[in-house]
Amino acid sequence: MVYLAMFHWGWLAGSWLLGFAMGWIAVVHRGRGVKKRVAQGLSLLVAALIVAALTHLVPGRFGYWLDLGLVMFGVYLVGCAVGSWLRDRVVARQLASGGSAEHTDVLE
Repeated sequence: MVYLAMFHWGWLAGSWLLGFAMGWIAVVHRGRGVKKRVAQGLSLLVAALIVAALTHLVPGRFGYWLDLGLVMFGVYLVGCAVGSWLRDRVVARQLASGGSAEHTDVLE
């Protein structure tokens, strides 16, 4: 795992930045959510992939790609959480100071 982090740090940083950007946007853009059945199915799929990675069911290059993909997905989710949390803090601070939630960002 340390090898993955050291060798693919650029890809991991990119997935964190992409997750951060998506988390930042997610607070502003309230799209339709995923249905409960689809969310449960996706959770089962991710859980099965994690079990396959931990038990080394997938050998060789494809197992390496599976490990890398799961690590990148985890880093992406952490970036999403951080981006959403920071954007929420910015919007809350703007509302507390009397500003409008619509004008929290110059680029919007």
